[in-house]
Amino acid sequence: MNISRLSWQNLISNPLNTTLSLLLMTFGVGIISLLFLLNNQIEQQLQANLRGVDMVVGSKGSPLQLILSSIYHIDNPTGNIPYSEAIKIDNNSLVDLTVPLSYGDSYNGFRIVGTTHQYPELYEMSLKKGRLWSRSLEVVLGSTVAQIHRLKIGDTFYGTHGLIEGGHVHDEYPYEVVGIFNPSYTILDQLILTNTQSVWQVHNHEVVEQGHEHQECDHEHHIEESTVSGLELNAIVPEDAMITSLLVKFKSPIGLIQLPRKINETTNLQAAVPALEISRLTNLLGFGVQTINIIAFIIIIVSGLSIFISLYNSLKKRRYELALMRVHGASKWQLVQLVLQEGIILSVIGTVLGLLISRITLLTITLFAEHKYTFSSFQFNLLNEELWLPPIALLTGIVASIIPTVLSYNINIPKTLSNE
Repeated sequence: MNISRLSWQNLISNPLNTTLSLLLMTFGVGIISLLFLLNNQIEQQLQANLRGVDMVVGSKGSPLQLILSSIYHIDNPTGNIPYSEAIKIDNNSLVDLTVPLSYGDSYNGFRIVGTTHQYPELYEMSLKKGRLWSRSLEVVLGSTVAQIHRLKIGDTFYGTHGLIEGGHVHDEYPYEVVGIFNPSYTILDQLILTNTQSVWQVHNHEVVEQGHEHQECDHEHHIEESTVSGLELNAIVPEDAMITSLLVKFKSPIGLIQLPRKINETTNLQAAVPALEISRLTNLLGFGVQTINIIAFIIIIVSGLSIFISLYNSLKKRRYELALMRVHGASKWQLVQLVLQEGIILSVIGTVLGLLISRITLLTITLFAEHKYTFSSFQFNLLNEELWLPPIALLTGIVASIIPTVLSYNINIPKTLSNE
């Protein structure tokens, strides 16, 4: 007697009950799996973009906003800070590396960021084509920018004021594409990089580049060019020049202990520690994830009840058939195996479908979401957090099968046959 085949036949003979049980189990497992996948991808993106940055210095405001705008470029900046103050921080003996960032313009929603060559070096970027910028209004594109807008070496475009589309177009300052980065699956894929002088020039802070013709400056006073590695500029800088923020790496943990507190207490600047702020952010996200997980667990429990009801109703309809099986030589344990196997089959299929659908959903999100929020990779393998989902789903199916299994074991053959 083929018990497995009979189990399949019994499930197929009740398509509505079977489909409902499968949908509930699939839905519950799928929600939890998708949350784990999204959480894993978000954490990977958060860590990939930190790149060892120990501190971000910017204008007073929200520390989290400063981190999100300066490292992840997904929020508005808190304001600008004097370039002269950035030089003082760079000259501090505790500082190993500084990277200035200046932004406020965009091209079709992609941010134009003025910085130094050490910014792409920090992210270990490699060039697919062309070279890095060497003078003002030369730009290097992230791979996503180049792909979306089909820009190539030698093309020119105009920046738009503001970080979203629809602002004033700076049509008197054409940017020239001189390089395109390889994909890095970091935020730099969605940025347009140029030198800091370009941002100043577009916003009416003319600078004098060494080796080029003198241009009229809006400001009478200047500070000497900084020769320190992090802020090296091949130009004479206006005295009131501003940048948006400053990324800082320390030589040792001592800097992380001393300098952020000193900056916050003794200056008009704000120093935020990325590791601390991201930890707070993930804790906030984690609360929402836990809440949804609880809802998904409730759905799994409901699916267990559905499996129980399905098996119980099916058993009541098949009592005569089970009695005939006993008459024809089937043992009590074979009947137990038959009913138990049906519950296990529903649980296993629901779990597999849930895990599969969660990955298909994540892939769909990646394909159809806005380009700024695509994920770096697609997760095929089970995450460590997902390893307990199959055992829990299997246990749910077994528990739901217990009462129908006991009833099938204790079936009264003469009474059942005589009633029929």
